[in-house]
Amino acid sequence: MNETDLPLPDLENQTGLTSPSQDIAAMLKADSFSGAKTAADLEHVFDVPVNVAAVLGRTTLDVGDLMQLAPGQVLELDRKVGEAIDIYVNDRLVARGEVVLVEEKLGVTMTEIIKADR
Repeated sequence: MNETDLPLPDLENQTGLTSPSQDIAAMLKADSFSGAKTAADLEHVFDVPVNVAAVLGRTTLDVGDLMQLAPGQVLELDRKVGEAIDIYVNDRLVARGEVVLVEEKLGVTMTEIIKADR
């Protein structure tokens, strides 16, 4: 008997081995799909880098006007003092918030989560 004549093992009927469809069914029954989510459920994405931007306001300038700006000059934005700022994650609006001062540094606190329509 040579190597090509050896019978293949019956992997589906061996103890401890499951088929892909059984694995998917087990995942669907797992607690991570039960509706109650915790931070631990997202642990596999904790190291994924994201770009976060807190937009205080916007304005439109001609390039010539932009070149004339000097340090300390004030730009008028389209928002008023105290108005909520937009918080973007990877260029998608995800929340609104307020600017706060934390130990002499500016920070942002989220006041409203924006539900995305897909």
